[in-house]
Amino acid sequence: VVVIIGIVAAIAIPNLLSSRRASNEAAAIASLRTITGAEATYKSANPNFGTLTELNSEGLIDDIIGCAAPPCTKTGYVYNVVPVAGNPNFHWDGTAVPQIASGFGATGFRFFYTNESVVIFANLGSVPTVDGTRNVSNGTPIGD
Repeated sequence: VVVIIGIVAAIAIPNLLSSRRASNEAAAIASLRTITGAEATYKSANPNFGTLTELNSEGLIDDIIGCAAPPCTKTGYVYNVVPVAGNPNFHWDGTAVPQIASGFGATGFRFFYTNESVVIFANLGSVPTVDGTRNVSNGTPIGD
């Protein structure tokens, strides 16, 4: 009986962890979509884009993602938003990074990035990067 339980556990646990990672990644994408909408709303009433704390104080995102003391974590991912001043436009960069990115207990394998373009990019191993012209490299756009 113990051997059978061990075999069943050996099969079930990796599948459970894989499902949890997929769920965490889907939640990260959904949270970044919420942040992009919140940034658009915030910018319509302010001269620049907001930080996670500012978005939360306006009631545009929840208290977990918009925590008062970053880093802000939710469902295995760490979120960050940085307003970027530029002339003539202002921009923002948003990321969702797995708390644990490798190994048996990984909370996610994909790293996510978005900005004022409202496109979410994913990459394995590191956050997609953006250059001075706001072009994103080493990232694959996430489809709707």
